Amino acid sequence: MVSGGARAVARCDALGIAPYSDMAHGLYRGYLTTAYAAAQEALAEWMAQAGMAVRRDAAANLIGRYEGTLPGAPALLIGSHLDSVRDGGRYDGPLGIMLGVEAVAALHQTGQRLPFPIEVIAFGDEEGSRFPAAMLTSRAVAGTLALDALDLVDVDGVALAQAGVNLSDYLSAARAPGSTLAYLEAHIEQGPVLEAEGLAVGTVTGIAAQLRYQAVIKGIAGHAGTSSMPLRRDALAGAAEMILAIEGIARADASDLVATVGRIEAMPGAPNVIAGEVRFTIDIRSGDAARRDRAAESICDALAGIADRRDLDFAIQRVHDLPASPCDVALMDLMDAAIAAVGHPVRRLVSGAGHDAMVMAALCPTAMLFIRCRHGISHNPAEHVDPADVDVALQVMLGFIDRLGATFDPA
Repeated sequence: MVSGGARAVARCDALGIAPYSDMAHGLYRGYLTTAYAAAQEALAEWMAQAGMAVRRDAAANLIGRYEGTLPGAPALLIGSHLDSVRDGGRYDGPLGIMLGVEAVAALHQTGQRLPFPIEVIAFGDEEGSRFPAAMLTSRAVAGTLALDALDLVDVDGVALAQAGVNLSDYLSAARAPGSTLAYLEAHIEQGPVLEAEGLAVGTVTGIAAQLRYQAVIKGIAGHAGTSSMPLRRDALAGAAEMILAIEGIARADASDLVATVGRIEAMPGAPNVIAGEVRFTIDIRSGDAARRDRAAESICDALAGIADRRDLDFAIQRVHDLPASPCDVALMDLMDAAIAAVGHPVRRLVSGAGHDAMVMAALCPTAMLFIRCRHGISHNPAEHVDPADVDVALQVMLGFIDRLGATFDPA
């Protein structure tokens, strides 16, 4: 007999190829694409088989509902995202959804109902890999999305309004305050900690605070063969020194602080021309917002100093600032107890990656469970999980749900 964990993995694998991918070779499932619609159709069938009533909300999230015993009780929401990055892995997002389906299937098989309903939600746009915004659909559900944020166009010139949603109804996906008991998300760790410590699962304490910047360095473009080294104002050489400075500051902090330059563009981009302008991004994260902000200040000061010394023009713009999103303390305790009950060591760790849970925290208390992934690889076709670890995660989730039911106070 196939275990629930193995079935969850197999279903993620099934969604990793056509018609559930918009790429011929590899996985890319963008929000509101044909692959997204096909994946929703398959998922809807699995939700129904697990005993859920299935619907789509105004933001095109797919939701399966398993009723509770107490009429009008707020719902436990279990979810993650169905979309993927380009050439991504199969488990980042969908695995959490499949585990929610498996948890409900296990309850349904034994006829067990909780005092509250359980809703499994597949968010559509956590990654922001089609339209230039992330977490649109969870922000809609949490009630934190503004109507003007929906004025979006993808790289092919298709507007969100033309992609299959009604913008006039979109924000009606918001849930009323008090209608959601809690939000639970299981997710691959996307990091190496659990594997390094030989652990299958861990309790997430929160999602790291994030800062993102766009830096622009300007020098003077010139001929690569006739411009002498002492007279150069090379924007790319300056940017290279800046990038190493960013890395050095983050390393020297010796904490959970991370800083990343993930995109760089040199112009005019010819092999025989000194770069006259360089643009690059800076991503700074830490579980401690104050630590993150101190590092950001040090980085900005260091970059300005390098620019001055090299006689380069330097400008930096903050693109976004996401505060740390701590998980609920009481829910973390329930998760720890559920992990211990299945015979595994309790380990708490912070998430350096963003998740829909950080958005849902504006609506209700949140909890996250991390699952070991091989070599910590994610956003990559090499993404891999062991079905045995996923089965442990399923048992932990069921234990968490039982404990939440036992502590539920309808008053």
